[in-house]
Amino acid sequence: MAEFDVDLFTIGGGSGGVRASRVAASHGARVALAEEARLGGTCVNVGCIPKKLLTYAAHFREDFEDAAGFGWTVGSSSFDWGRLIEAKDREIARLNGVYRRILETNGVRILEDRATVVGPHEVRVGDRTIRARHVLVATGSRPVITGEPGAELGINSNDFFHLPALPRRAVVVGGGYIAVECAGILHGLGSEVTLVHRGPLLLRGFDDDVRTVLLEEMRKRGLDVRLEERIARIDRAGARLRATLASGAEVETDVVLHACGRKPNTQGLGLEHVGVELAPDGAVVVDAFSRSSVPSIHAIGDVTNRVNLTPVAIHEAMALVATLFENRPTRPDHAGIPSAVFSQPPVGTVGLTEAEACASHGAVDVYKTRFRPLKQTLGGRDETTFMKLVVDAASDRVLGCHMVGADAGEIVQGLAIALKCGATKEQFDATVGIHPTSAEEFVTMREKVAPTA
Repeated sequence: MAEFDVDLFTIGGGSGGVRASRVAASHGARVALAEEARLGGTCVNVGCIPKKLLTYAAHFREDFEDAAGFGWTVGSSSFDWGRLIEAKDREIARLNGVYRRILETNGVRILEDRATVVGPHEVRVGDRTIRARHVLVATGSRPVITGEPGAELGINSNDFFHLPALPRRAVVVGGGYIAVECAGILHGLGSEVTLVHRGPLLLRGFDDDVRTVLLEEMRKRGLDVRLEERIARIDRAGARLRATLASGAEVETDVVLHACGRKPNTQGLGLEHVGVELAPDGAVVVDAFSRSSVPSIHAIGDVTNRVNLTPVAIHEAMALVATLFENRPTRPDHAGIPSAVFSQPPVGTVGLTEAEACASHGAVDVYKTRFRPLKQTLGGRDETTFMKLVVDAASDRVLGCHMVGADAGEIVQGLAIALKCGATKEQFDATVGIHPTSAEEFVTMREKVAPTA
């Protein structure tokens, strides 16, 4: 009888878990994966993919407005939330099937049930115990709900993608990327949105100029953003809800969306009972190779609360497979990871903020530009694009690139390669821009501005 039933047992069928399982199986490992919900995890089902689809939908209102400036006569238009959600659900179902086929084609055994860890090498699924050489925890994260009286009357960011109807009025609670994106989607589709955040600016952790510009642009669009404020209680008010703020102000609304972040999804997995160290927030504590305090148990993705992005979970999965099944001990590289916020307007960023650069490198050179994009010279809306470069004064190396404006994520992805290669400001300056584009501004900024950090 073999000592182990499988070489790798993965708990969680999100992007990281599926990638690790598929690639390990392609190297000849015996792999089983347990997922109690739908394959694809947060990203596919209630995160990146549906969010981006809804963001596209929300942009059409502005596109219709811009079209008139370019000679188009646009007739009356209306929006059908139900049709959008049906179309979104069809695409998600298709992706669920793609993930299943990928696993099955590579010989991964899929168990559609909840799995718990009962020993360093043992996983319980239903009424069966499976022995695994390695256990991988890739269970992601779950939404956080604030604890004010009446909080249960609200919904979380998972529920947002299954609203039965578009609310006429909505209160969004939070100031991170989930709150900002959901607020922008609802506003773009026609809801009256009030965004309530207890901090002085949105998007904590991002460059302060980005945070300031985004706030200005959101308010230009008509979003009611209330900073340094919080909800004190939520009550029913007839068919609607009433959110009472700490300041005493009251906001009547059809829905309160709690978008205050997520926490690692480790509750009830049995990890602490087998000696796996968990952080205060529930995250699995791992070393540089994604190994927990129990050598046979590993964790990747949001459940470790390192860098909570889908491509990072996939990157960590590939590094883990190289370590466990290719005899190539590999540490995931978390430096210089680009990210985007699909707000309206969107944000793209890679590298250090100005404050981080000053703290770690001392003297820095800062370059900024803010301009009206060419499209709006005829489109007519009051919209600006912002770009910023942070440069190490001693070495001339570009440390950070930041943008607020159309296509920010698409543009910054390319710049991330340059930063990964250690590009200098001189090399940026020597690069010929593509004209006329907004992206060319990143290689034409010449005037330094005084650092503010």
